[in-house]
Amino acid sequence: MGLSNTIPSLLLSIWLFGVLGNAHLTAEFYSKTCPNATVIARGLITRASRSDVRLTAKVMRLHFHDCFVNGCDGSVLLDAAPADGVEGEKEAFQNFNSLDGFKVIDDIKTALEKVCPGVVSCADILAIAAEVSVSLAGGPSWDVLLGRRDGRTASRSDAEAALPLGPDSLEILTSKFSVHNLDTTDLVALSGAHTFGRVQCGVITNRLHNFSGNNGQSDPSIEPKFLQTLRRKCPQGIQTGRVNLDPKSPDSFDNDYYKNLQNHRGVIDSDQILYSSTGAPTVSLVNRYAKSQRNFFRAFARSMIKMGNVRVLTGSDGEIRRDCRRVN
Repeated sequence: MGLSNTIPSLLLSIWLFGVLGNAHLTAEFYSKTCPNATVIARGLITRASRSDVRLTAKVMRLHFHDCFVNGCDGSVLLDAAPADGVEGEKEAFQNFNSLDGFKVIDDIKTALEKVCPGVVSCADILAIAAEVSVSLAGGPSWDVLLGRRDGRTASRSDAEAALPLGPDSLEILTSKFSVHNLDTTDLVALSGAHTFGRVQCGVITNRLHNFSGNNGQSDPSIEPKFLQTLRRKCPQGIQTGRVNLDPKSPDSFDNDYYKNLQNHRGVIDSDQILYSSTGAPTVSLVNRYAKSQRNFFRAFARSMIKMGNVRVLTGSDGEIRRDCRRVN
């Protein structure tokens, strides 16, 4: 990770001031109670990623799917437990059989409980792990604000309502982000996380074979040669196969995602829509980030700090789970 990937200190200070004023989170929250929390997390993610090249993208996605459902409270990690009132967000349509990376989060929690028991929340572990994962994949680094506590409930129905879907229009996407005080810049910057990782064929099959309900028809906005590639990898009727979100560098965090959109090679509908609506404010942002990886990295880091502040539990609210998969 080079120095150019780090947010300039002045810019970061401005953002820290704004976020701290709202949520009482601080980058030094565990400096005395668990000073090696990030080091431990980085070591375990680094080791796990050697045997699973997709791990960094999986972990990043966990943090996003946590914060978008009733705030960054670690609820996405909870296993369903009807007796405790926990529905389980893992079973939501957008997460079922696609959300992964839970084991390394469990490993981090286990390691931290040995050295500083009852101190580091699962919600904070997700925030730390997301930053570590992005930086390990070649992306930017930022000071992670900490001090979140864990929620005691989870909601499958809330997850299905809040999380973006492949066919979402730009209007719907903007609405789902604005609910969390995330603006158009945040939408385009955070969507750039699709520069690494994979997507199940089931997410894009209608776009390839049944566009707008017309059997056999595909989305005309897809570049023809790329369409043929996608259709070969995801034949009609195949739901469980996977394709790279970025064909060129699927495991690296870079700005190729935006270049793909410019060339009409966005894999998911809700990605390409950022560049398909003439006159939409998202188009200029896509062009800006495609032109400058540095600008993208800065915007992504700012938006991650902002997203990480969504409806956090602090102080005496919530709890510090002993096991990230269940409430105490």
